[in-house]
Amino acid sequence: MTEKVRITVLVENTAESPGLLAEHGLAFWIEVGSQCVLFDTGQGSALAHNAYRLRISANRADALVLSHGHYDHTGGLADVLRGNHPAAIYAHPDAFQPKFAQSKDGSSREIGIPYASAQAIQRHRDRLVLAATPTRVADGLIATGAVPRVTEFEDTGGRFFLDARCQTADPLSDDQAIFFESTRGLVVLLGCAHAGVINTLRYVRQLTAGRPIHAVLGGMHLLNAPAERLDRTIGELREMKIDRLGPAHCTGRAATAALWNALPDRCVPCHVGTQFEFDLFSLSAIGVS
Repeated sequence: MTEKVRITVLVENTAESPGLLAEHGLAFWIEVGSQCVLFDTGQGSALAHNAYRLRISANRADALVLSHGHYDHTGGLADVLRGNHPAAIYAHPDAFQPKFAQSKDGSSREIGIPYASAQAIQRHRDRLVLAATPTRVADGLIATGAVPRVTEFEDTGGRFFLDARCQTADPLSDDQAIFFESTRGLVVLLGCAHAGVINTLRYVRQLTAGRPIHAVLGGMHLLNAPAERLDRTIGELREMKIDRLGPAHCTGRAATAALWNALPDRCVPCHVGTQFEFDLFSLSAIGVS
């Protein structure tokens, strides 16, 4: 019998069903057979509420995976870890660095892991797995670790820094995705794709000896993308012949509209409450821990 992978969007910028909450952030609930993995936690205001409404017990996650160390992906950690004993909390070491964003007027604001979440992680530090390379987080489910930057048209998608004075740029080396192979091809879940969505997809294909990509879901951080980057991204996605594309969160309204217009037969909704189901195909050939 083929094992199923069920993915539920727990946090996203949009919610269309009655009783569900939207917030600027992202969280995916992933069920792989009997295993449950939480990929990101949103800002923290919507996760518990939406999980309850969707009849999901987020605090029974076997593993937590952080796509990167920004507040809108880590703010719900304290609630999830309260009374929870996950097998592991996976993150890139650089996710815990100070993180700031610069506004147009030159001022800065802190956007790193909130204090309550950082304290919660410290209380569970014996379960913290710091990994910068591809790591297996559940049966068939792999976190990419740091993504190589190879395209010349992609960047982190904003003015991000490691200090409040905005003197040291943050390369966001902690940015990572999750992927697995379904019977129809690879499925890739993105947090924000600060490494570049095309860089990420190329790396996943590199790790899997060029296997085709069936679906890409999540944040693509194209909200500040100039027209040239957006056009080249759409061209690359079209060339990869991806069957299902679910732009969400930081993809941005204009970029999301452009993707839907350019690839109308491939784009699918990816708002709070959306569920996806895939048949898992083993990735035993990939040498990861």
